[in-house]
Amino acid sequence: MRRPLGTAALLLLVGAVLTVLGAGGAQAAGYRYWSFWEGDGGKGWTYATQGPSLVRPDDGAVQGFRFSVSEDSQDSARPRRAPDFGTVCAATPAKDGLKRVAVVIDPGTPADAPDGEKPSALRAACAQVAPDASAAEALASVAKPLRYDSAAMLCAISGYPRSGCGEQVADRGSDEATGAAEPSAANEDAGAAGSGDGDSGGPSAGVLTGVGAVLVLGLAAVLQARRRR
Repeated sequence: MRRPLGTAALLLLVGAVLTVLGAGGAQAAGYRYWSFWEGDGGKGWTYATQGPSLVRPDDGAVQGFRFSVSEDSQDSARPRRAPDFGTVCAATPAKDGLKRVAVVIDPGTPADAPDGEKPSALRAACAQVAPDASAAEALASVAKPLRYDSAAMLCAISGYPRSGCGEQVADRGSDEATGAAEPSAANEDAGAAGSGDGDSGGPSAGVLTGVGAVLVLGLAAVLQARRRR
């Protein structure tokens, strides 16, 4: 006659399950891309809800671009310089028929860089463009060459990175908040990426249900064994 599962065996089972779940969470992936931000009246950065080709900033606006490995708009790393139009455009006098837009370009940290590449220093420039110019046009006026993919997603600013575009990264490895979701359309149109499919890389609902069932059965076996004693 088979002996019911003992308490020690159940504890071993629980430990094994937790180990598996922990390993699953550690496999979370992220996506490496340029995210697009808008200055919030000098108070900070706000994640853009449209791509830079659709945004037409006013004179005096600040636009930011940050390269990092990120999960989504809630997780994406902000530019590491405050959106200060007065400082960035101080040496660029106003001209009739043109607007000034401060552009902050943050290539990120070495931890977020593709293999074999090194990010350049963070920089800011004052773009002087036509009144109806988009944020993408303002960026192009101060940071060529730009590289886009076939879906008009911004892949590189000033040639960085040399290759790749929103690729998945298995090891997050960033000193900023990063994670695992596919770039979204909001920052994708002629610009940077954002939130996506919401897959966190953790265990699925089916796995958790199965684990719960195993634990319930194990507990029932222990109780049965105690009653028999």
